[in-house]
Amino acid sequence: MWTAITKYLLRIKVHGDCTRTLLQTQRCKDSHQKHFSLGRRPWQSSLRTVQAVQALNMSLAIRKVEALETNQFICVHWEDGDKSLYPSVWLRDNCQCPDCFLHSAKARKLLLENLDVNIVVKKVVLQEGKKVQIIWPDDHTSEFEADWLKKRCFSEEERAKNLEELFFSEHQYWGSDLQLPAMAFEEVLHSDESAYKWLITLKKMGIVLLTGAASRQGELIKLGQRIGFLRLTFYGPTWQVQDKADANNVAYTTEKLSFHTDYPVLQFPPGVQLLHCIKQTPSGGESEVVDGFHVANKLRKQNPQAFQILTSTLVDFTDVGVDYCDFSMQSKQKIIDVDDKGQVVRINFNNATRDSIFDIPVEKVKPFYTALKDYVDLLNSTDNKYTYKMKPGEIVVFDNWRLLHGRQSYQAGTEVSRHLEGAYADWDVVMSRLRILQQNVMSKK
Repeated sequence: MWTAITKYLLRIKVHGDCTRTLLQTQRCKDSHQKHFSLGRRPWQSSLRTVQAVQALNMSLAIRKVEALETNQFICVHWEDGDKSLYPSVWLRDNCQCPDCFLHSAKARKLLLENLDVNIVVKKVVLQEGKKVQIIWPDDHTSEFEADWLKKRCFSEEERAKNLEELFFSEHQYWGSDLQLPAMAFEEVLHSDESAYKWLITLKKMGIVLLTGAASRQGELIKLGQRIGFLRLTFYGPTWQVQDKADANNVAYTTEKLSFHTDYPVLQFPPGVQLLHCIKQTPSGGESEVVDGFHVANKLRKQNPQAFQILTSTLVDFTDVGVDYCDFSMQSKQKIIDVDDKGQVVRINFNNATRDSIFDIPVEKVKPFYTALKDYVDLLNSTDNKYTYKMKPGEIVVFDNWRLLHGRQSYQAGTEVSRHLEGAYADWDVVMSRLRILQQNVMSKK
């Protein structure tokens, strides 16, 4: 049976040139991509793609539906000539009737223990080219709309399209030539379209500068409410970056901060960081950022062995002290996290909180340091890092999983000469708001 199914799948043409064109606008094929500025409206490409895909799905009609291979698969023949194949067990599992699906919660009611994984279709009926009705052996009936089925097609193209539409996976990498995207703080707070531009740009570029905020504490709380809520950590819901006596964090000094990500000592580090400039020192204190994904991809090409070490070695991190409450944290992280396809998905590096305890065999210690030094040297290359100086009223928002950030030293004074307020948000919260904003903006087009 599976040989026949495989041959059938190879014959199926799913989402032809139109979809491939749409996908090509989304895929990131080269790690040396050009940067962009908001003036070129790059966010519109994502919006136009989603609109085109949804318009395509809504206009589709079904020409024919049939059961295949002893009724274990359903084949849908679309009016445009494409075909989609759906397993019977998946269709039964995703029945949309009130007994099987709670529409008020958009959640499945059918229990998996009640699902027959070997189920087959008893009868399949096409209704007016827009709906597929399936009758199961126990006479239970399921109905599926054409657009619902099309969106959930198992073809490689459709799955890639859904990945981009749901997770906004495109990255645009940059180096020292970054044109820092900038937007007005008040527009982000009060306009859904501006908020959408902000978050989609943050997801693609990893950084956005917001201008025009008041030079006082509390502005980050407003941004947290705009996306949903901020993340509470041991340093509080927000925290003040300024020179402090007996500092419990190296950031609370006037010293240079080398490139780092925040909080690798947590098993799940915050995904997004927000820094609001309230007061700036006249000299020194410049901020530096570097695209950690871009540099990691460079390291992979230039020194595959170093990349392998940093993606496989668990490094100990520690942070002990008192702030919002007392804390004693420990974690093990790989400096570079990759997914099952080998794509870089998170950087975990903070030299200040890297523990002196190092749980690896002694003969692997020096090779690790050599690999880490190679990565850090690349991060600090003038071709890769971008330097800027924040002004009071500016807020920089960046991807803490992707970007590493640092600070140049500045002169201590008799009073506080530099003051930033910081906060964190989780990517789950940010992505939730991004999807909602996209829907809101699309509904007005």
